[in-house]
Amino acid sequence: MQLYKKRDFSSFFSDTFQFLKDHGKHFFRHFVIINGFFVLILGALSYVFTSFFLNDFLKTFPLGNTNNEFEKLINDNFGLFIGLLVALIVTSIVFGLISYAYTPIYFKLYEKNGHTNFTTSEIIDVYKQHIGKLIMFVLCTILIAIPLTIGFGVAALILMITIVGILLLPLLIGLFAGWFNMTLLEYLDNKRGFFDCFGYAWTLITSNFWAAVGCMGIFYFMSYVVQMSLSIFQSGFNLTSQLTVPSSDLAATDSNLVFIIFTLVIFIISFFVGVILNAILQINQSVVYYGLKESSENINTISDIDLIGRDEF
Repeated sequence: MQLYKKRDFSSFFSDTFQFLKDHGKHFFRHFVIINGFFVLILGALSYVFTSFFLNDFLKTFPLGNTNNEFEKLINDNFGLFIGLLVALIVTSIVFGLISYAYTPIYFKLYEKNGHTNFTTSEIIDVYKQHIGKLIMFVLCTILIAIPLTIGFGVAALILMITIVGILLLPLLIGLFAGWFNMTLLEYLDNKRGFFDCFGYAWTLITSNFWAAVGCMGIFYFMSYVVQMSLSIFQSGFNLTSQLTVPSSDLAATDSNLVFIIFTLVIFIISFFVGVILNAILQINQSVVYYGLKESSENINTISDIDLIGRDEF
């Protein structure tokens, strides 16, 4: 698929699905190879943390002394609790950075090679080459995201006043997410600093605002519907469990164990689905980025003209 191509609202959609159709297998195979280790570590830590503390926490429900029992559990295992919590936080940050940077790095390699004829080792090499920029991106993002989040939060509250405004919330979230993803895509080119890239990404978005934001917002809404469906399913199970829990303490404890196991399964499924959906959202945002960049800079058009000149020569 041609990346640098002038696109309108409909082609933002069609080219995203075309990319998934043509290269989705290659994209997600390398995604799993690179991120799989961290997913397993994060899943293992989450399981240990949840099974050790949440299990005993829920077992105190039938006893009617939840707070005291749970506080005693924490005090008796304070070192383990802090250790697992720190390990979870660190692993989550590392995984979040690697997972978030994967799609922009993949597209940059696709742009360089003109196809998906690159390997996992090449993707990892790009990570190594840009580790400093990725860390700087995270630090600058945290710095600039604080005031922006406040501004977007105020805008979201204003939108929530009316039904029409609520329907526009996905557009606002899509704008926010797409803006940062496009910033990273531009930042990896090594041509601008972070804040210049951030401003340039905004210039690209505003060059075809409603088509770009509308597409990214609708993709976010579709992702939200899928994840909300999983949440509704889990809530339905929880409600059914509460209505059918026997009155005896033993039975209630067994029910809690079933609830924990099911919750862990739903958590794992939701986690993987969320990661995959986030990658698809970034694919869409990347397709929008290259379409807007071509409309702004005519990169592919200039290249075609240069090739014609060389052929004539």
